[in-house]
Amino acid sequence: MGILNITPDSFSDGGVHFDQSKAVHAALQMEEDGAAIIDVGGESTRPGAEPLAAQVEIDRVVPVIEQIRRRSNIAISIDTRKAAVAEEAIAAGANIVNDVSAMRYSAGMPAVVAKSGVPVILMHMRGEPATMQQFTDYDDVVKDVARELSAMIDDAVAAGVDREKILIDPGIGFAKTFDQNLELLARANELTALGPLVIGASRKAFIGHITGRASGPDRALGSLAAVAAAQRAGASVVRVHDVRATVDFLKVWMAIEGRRQP
Repeated sequence: MGILNITPDSFSDGGVHFDQSKAVHAALQMEEDGAAIIDVGGESTRPGAEPLAAQVEIDRVVPVIEQIRRRSNIAISIDTRKAAVAEEAIAAGANIVNDVSAMRYSAGMPAVVAKSGVPVILMHMRGEPATMQQFTDYDDVVKDVARELSAMIDDAVAAGVDREKILIDPGIGFAKTFDQNLELLARANELTALGPLVIGASRKAFIGHITGRASGPDRALGSLAAVAAAQRAGASVVRVHDVRATVDFLKVWMAIEGRRQP
């Protein structure tokens, strides 16, 4: 899953794809580089980020989704917490909803997902992006995240969402400390029983903490180690900024892994 942020303020690549024509070109390049899904987002959810008006978000993402869809059949996910944005994005050609609030932020989101029948990614987070790092108290971060995700799945199914179309994301970097991010990656295999697993660790702060790289793009190589951990854990999707490097890395990594003795 290639990340396409149509924002001026995302933590790693804010402003890079804010121009719509550049965003569409970047999406098509990601597809050429081997992405299976393009994840289009118009609101930054970096730590401390404030909410954005739904119409502003719609104006950012919908024209880009429409242009990508006119040129490609690639799967498109809409990265949003807002039902109104998801509804407009699906109408424009998006195939998946990727909701960092696990459909708890917008009361109308479960109905939009259920009615459309598209798959949904439920991500674990506590609080809001502006406050989430105040809620990092876990007894066992993996077990607690699994339990809370399970409850989110139950709520989604009760709202009419097809259980078979739910993917889960442990929310690396969202209401998690440095050590907790590493623990989740090391034990991510414990979460696969809940459903197809999505891991998004690309260029995040814990990678910068380990490598000493302050700039997002400079964390690309360190991010590949998180991709390896995700693949070994059985993740179905890795959400990344650097598609070409990740695809090449995974081709070699999986060829080697295929020779490992059970």
